Amino acid sequence: MNAVSVVIGSICILVIAYRLYGYFFTNKVLKINESEPTPAHELEDGKDYVPTNKWVTFGHHFAAIAAAGPLVGPILAAQFGYLPGLLWLLIGAVIGGAVHDAVVLFASMKKKGKSLSEVAKEELGPVAGFCTGLAMLFIITITMAGLSMVVLNALVHNPWGTFAVGITIPIAMLVGIAYKKTGNLVATSTIGFILLMIGVFMGPYIKDTALGEFLNFDMKTLAIILPVYAFFAAALPVWLLLAPRDYLSSFMKIGVFIALIIGVFFVNPMIQFPAVTDFIHGGGPVIAGPVWPFVSITIACGAISGFHAFVGSGTTPKMINKWGDIRAVGFGAMLVECLVGIMALIAATALMPGDYFAINSTPEVFKTLGMQTVHLPELSQEIGMDLEGRTGGAVTLAVGMSYIFAKIPWFYDLAAYFYQFVIMFEAVFILTAIDAGTRVARYLIQDFFGDVYKPLKRVDWLPGSIFASALACFIWGYLLYSGDISSIWVLFGVSNQLMASIGLVIGTTVVLKIADKRWYALTCLVPLAYLYVTVNYAGFWMIKNVYWNSAAAGYKPLNGILSVIMLALGLIVVILAIKKWAELWKSPRFKKINKPRTKAA
Repeated sequence: MNAVSVVIGSICILVIAYRLYGYFFTNKVLKINESEPTPAHELEDGKDYVPTNKWVTFGHHFAAIAAAGPLVGPILAAQFGYLPGLLWLLIGAVIGGAVHDAVVLFASMKKKGKSLSEVAKEELGPVAGFCTGLAMLFIITITMAGLSMVVLNALVHNPWGTFAVGITIPIAMLVGIAYKKTGNLVATSTIGFILLMIGVFMGPYIKDTALGEFLNFDMKTLAIILPVYAFFAAALPVWLLLAPRDYLSSFMKIGVFIALIIGVFFVNPMIQFPAVTDFIHGGGPVIAGPVWPFVSITIACGAISGFHAFVGSGTTPKMINKWGDIRAVGFGAMLVECLVGIMALIAATALMPGDYFAINSTPEVFKTLGMQTVHLPELSQEIGMDLEGRTGGAVTLAVGMSYIFAKIPWFYDLAAYFYQFVIMFEAVFILTAIDAGTRVARYLIQDFFGDVYKPLKRVDWLPGSIFASALACFIWGYLLYSGDISSIWVLFGVSNQLMASIGLVIGTTVVLKIADKRWYALTCLVPLAYLYVTVNYAGFWMIKNVYWNSAAAGYKPLNGILSVIMLALGLIVVILAIKKWAELWKSPRFKKINKPRTKAA
């Protein structure tokens, strides 16, 4: 199997899905009304509710949802072979992820841009709203701390990377101010992108300077800097930092993967992995469980992800300029993210299996696999560092992309540069999700605690915004600084997909309320049925075989207790939703719509 065939086939499937299913879902199922003003216009305040150009909103939304998931998840799932991950990415994104993102965005906009917990409260009642809000707070805290730890590992004692990532902040603020003053998107975007590239390529030249020495931070210092930065990203007006930074970062993200696509077409590397490996039944060195359900748990972003519900009911619904933009921003951005996941999968499976497993397992475990490395020693020499045992997926992506680019003759001597650039590219990818995620956590805290102190509900109340932003950053910043989050990071996959299930539950309810035909609800019910069964099976498997198994390496009773709580919250929401669906199913509206017409006398 060559990589070009996979890329061409995948792009064709995604384009057709967007053109046919995307239009059907937004026009027929959701029945978007272009003449209706969006919340960004109705509640415009120049801070949170800001009508924004469709492509700027797309850039922000894509940058926010496409964090580490579509990069790391497919790489880890390559343990099962290239076919399971590829099928789940395509089927999951088209049938599940794009529908989930579009319907959550639509539902939030119908409720004036409220968070998913508030939408759940209004659609399913206060108990469902409380359970959804509690689950969202739990997941967003883990997500922010966990993603930040990935950034820390990339930037610690790395002045080039710290400079390249840090310089995007003042550049984004300049672009935000210039665009607000001039309204000229093309000119400000061009200048911003040029400055961004200059900043990235200056990195290697500042390493040995006084500035480079100043930016040579240790882990603990970075663990303080990141939450402080996130506080300002969450508290400042969205047009000043968040939107332009994510918009500019999306150029870098999409640009790198366009370059990878071009590189794949130029080199046409062979996929070295088999369609399926011997680890599909479990016992693998990267993922202990079997291919089902764990391929759908490991690959979240890129196929379907509950984290997207935070963005789709947080910052984005307050920025949408026209209802029709939901198609490009909600449905389309998910399909682009799917392509990102597919390219990451190709970068991993283009490596020889022995090289892949040597990177993604400890040396002790690798010795037990009976495999030999092939190109890894020469790759380590070209890049200038030992690559064995660097688990987690990020290094595999950087090595895989460097391996592909280095096959182009005039890039042969640039493998080390490509490696470092991709590591920094991943850091920027993740930081944009931290920006939006912390802001969403601020909204959740204001919604959740606003029931106790009413003024907190107002997103335009400055003291409330500052308090909620500070509290959100303190919670995940503490976990980041103390390192305690590492003990529960394994919960993220299950909890994230449980959140996606809750998003589809809300989506099913909304569709049944507005749809012309009952069967339109299947657009949400089909992916919901699969995902809910999958996430519960995965949760119980982990509880039984890992968390509460004293003989397992990941034995953590607390993780098991937290898993039970999360699954119980999801079950309560589903039970309440089924009762609501039964009422909606009997609606006289459906009988009237489906009543056969009689000819006039």
